[in-house]
Amino acid sequence: QVQLVESGGGLVQPGESLRLSCATSATISSIDSIAWYRQAPGKQRDLVASIFSNGNTNYKHSVKGRFTISRDNAKDTVYLQMDSLKPEDTAVYYCRALYRGGVYWGQGTQVTVSS
Repeated sequence: QVQLVESGGGLVQPGESLRLSCATSATISSIDSIAWYRQAPGKQRDLVASIFSNGNTNYKHSVKGRFTISRDNAKDTVYLQMDSLKPEDTAVYYCRALYRGGVYWGQGTQVTVSS
């Protein structure tokens, strides 16, 4: 019912920045929450940041102060600005939406932080 398309991943060096985008097929205002998850090889998928319909945000401790989640209602898009990237940030990043009692996932975008 909701399509999510991530973009913006790539290869960067430590200390550099990336901005991920999650474009939604539904209006942002109709989605209860949108979150960014990440999954590194051999590890569990865990929550990185989330933003709720009331505008509240939450962050994984290890990214707090470096990552910022935001939304653009006009574009129905959620962003994850990632600054001061570290090698341990390397993972596939997924966009997830909660909408009308359902959970929807994007395809994921690869972020690699390496010298």
